[in-house]
Amino acid sequence: MSFQEKISILVESKREASIELSNAIWAVPELHFQEKKSVQFMKEALEREGFATEVGVAGLETALMGTFGSGKPVIAFLGEYDALPGLSQKGGATSYEPLEEGGSGHGCGHNLLGTGAFTAAVAVKDYLEQHNQSATIRFYGCPAEENGSGKAYMSKAGLFDDVDIAISWHPGTFSTVMTCSSLANYAATFKFTGKSAHAAAAPHLGRSALDAVELMNVGVNYLREHIIPEARVHYAITNSGGTSPNVVQPYAEVTYLVRAPKKQQVQEIYQRVENIAKGATLMTGTSLEIEFEGAASNLIPNKTLYDAMYKQLLEIGMPTYTIEDEQHAQAIFKTFSPDIQASALIGLSKEDRMLLKDQVIAQHIPGILPEFILGGSTDVGDVSWNVPTVQCTTVCMALGTPLHTWQVVSQGIMPIAHKGMLQAAKIMACTAIECIHNPALIEEAKKEWEERLDGETYASLIPQGTKPPKR
Repeated sequence: MSFQEKISILVESKREASIELSNAIWAVPELHFQEKKSVQFMKEALEREGFATEVGVAGLETALMGTFGSGKPVIAFLGEYDALPGLSQKGGATSYEPLEEGGSGHGCGHNLLGTGAFTAAVAVKDYLEQHNQSATIRFYGCPAEENGSGKAYMSKAGLFDDVDIAISWHPGTFSTVMTCSSLANYAATFKFTGKSAHAAAAPHLGRSALDAVELMNVGVNYLREHIIPEARVHYAITNSGGTSPNVVQPYAEVTYLVRAPKKQQVQEIYQRVENIAKGATLMTGTSLEIEFEGAASNLIPNKTLYDAMYKQLLEIGMPTYTIEDEQHAQAIFKTFSPDIQASALIGLSKEDRMLLKDQVIAQHIPGILPEFILGGSTDVGDVSWNVPTVQCTTVCMALGTPLHTWQVVSQGIMPIAHKGMLQAAKIMACTAIECIHNPALIEEAKKEWEERLDGETYASLIPQGTKPPKR
């Protein structure tokens, strides 16, 4: 029996427990740095499997590290469990049905992500015990991927310094190996303070913080023409100062998120944004406080590990889907706009389009894609600056499902999601076993990693002296 078959048996033996854990986290969607129930669920599950656990690592209240075994290699599995605001949704529903108006929901599938990584770590642990082999297996419970970049704090604290390879995944609409880089980012809130006054009787006595926010936004909009086209600058007015128009607003704030392919580019653009904010204070006679929100480095690819993981993906193969799975996916697909439905097939070969013509569960395995830059950001990037890192994605939702939507939340407790989660666990666990069996593979991955860094060393984007947030 191959080790892939053995790992599959071990993962399947934990099927019900894994689904129960994933559903429990789905049922208590917690925002960044507030994942207290979720991290407790993960801690208890790890301890039941014989892992030593430590909560609060890197000074983050909801960060967790579980460890089993000893010696080399040290293999890290990266898990997440934070939710998104405003995405509360009834599980399994094929129309928008929030469980709580304005409530949170797992709109990126992190209930699956954390549990899948946990299940992979347990399967490797069980395999090592059965075969009397040694290695150190670590599960990293990483908070605040969506907003706050927990892994950046964990990386800055040196938690990955002795790790040989890091393995992760993400729920998606295809099963493949993630060959992308990602955009580095930096987020900060600009808090303007002015002076209130009666807007009709004595406007000259007021100093409008809201004016400062608006002037800052105008300035940044003019900046957009003069930054690299790959960069992105987003903002949200998080406090407009009040609801009464006849009061000069004394306080207002706006949060900015800057993205670019390289960390240095992000830093340069952010500095220009900060200077615009300072200019807005001069124009309005207000004062400014800047609060750091989060930052993430660009991801360093590793083809050596991609190839190793893709080999395991081929060996594991695809789950079996039922008529009920297909019918539910079709119902979800019909909730998408025509544009989203059409874009789901963009970039696929003619053969793949024919395969998917009459179905919305991707039951094929595309080849390894050429390397590209992901349009978003992830704090997995900070891990990849410290250790060779690899990720896969598996089918957990209907074709074309946009992330960060109620449709993801709805599908997050359905059989298709659980099948994808367990498939990912098998792929990740088999990738780890392949590296344990073949130490030269790890050395080759490290050599490639060093070549890609080209002498550059990790420097966190988190400002010096910044304390991890308390929620």
